[in-house]
Amino acid sequence: MATPLVQLRDIHKSFGGIKAVDGVSVNLHPGEVVALLGHNGAGKSTLMKMLAGAYPIDSGDTIIAGQQVQIRTPSEAQAQGIETIYQTLALADNLDSVANLFLGREKMTPWRTLDDHFMEVQARKVFQRLNKNFTNIRVPVRRLSGGQRQVVAISRALYFNARILIMDEPCAALGPEETAMVGDLVRQLKADGVGIFLITHDMPDVFGLSDRLAVMKNGRLVGTYRTADVTEDEVLGMIIAGKRPEGKPQTVRDE
Repeated sequence: MATPLVQLRDIHKSFGGIKAVDGVSVNLHPGEVVALLGHNGAGKSTLMKMLAGAYPIDSGDTIIAGQQVQIRTPSEAQAQGIETIYQTLALADNLDSVANLFLGREKMTPWRTLDDHFMEVQARKVFQRLNKNFTNIRVPVRRLSGGQRQVVAISRALYFNARILIMDEPCAALGPEETAMVGDLVRQLKADGVGIFLITHDMPDVFGLSDRLAVMKNGRLVGTYRTADVTEDEVLGMIIAGKRPEGKPQTVRDE
């Protein structure tokens, strides 16, 4: 198999006396979706925030494309091709889609003014790649549908060369049509070789989008399985009771 995009090995994180992440190892390959599951407080979001540079790791190894790295800030994560799409999408509602795409990373002319023409041309290219029907890119994003807002957030990650995406509840509060749109986007990203960590509570998302799933409980990893090998009841058993399904092989930790 190809070298994993991400290998997290024996990751630990404590807040005071609470072990939020306790010896967790998980990996991600190119063109793969790994769903991270668990109750609130299970540690999945904390684990991903360490990969994204929002929290420092107490101990453990982060290996990106075969190279051990130190990720201490979000900018260091972005330099490794890691982008996060939060449930809130982190969009500026008063700005249009072009401005949101380049927010904080605006293109300037040699005269140190905003290069609006360049940014609009580039924005239209990346938006069209994800959704050919998305044309109202100059209205404030507050007026866009949930699915269109996801296009903007994902486009921002793609334009800046993300190869590893962390998606936090991407279909939360979306209707069926927009949920299907996000599913299409995820499948397109997979075809392009992007690896995706998917944080979700939604079982249809898990079974419709993920290749593997990793379940956490109380900061520890219950198990990692190929999604096709387990049932929804078995997944719920891992989430609620920390019970591994009998007779089902786990995926190898560092495959």
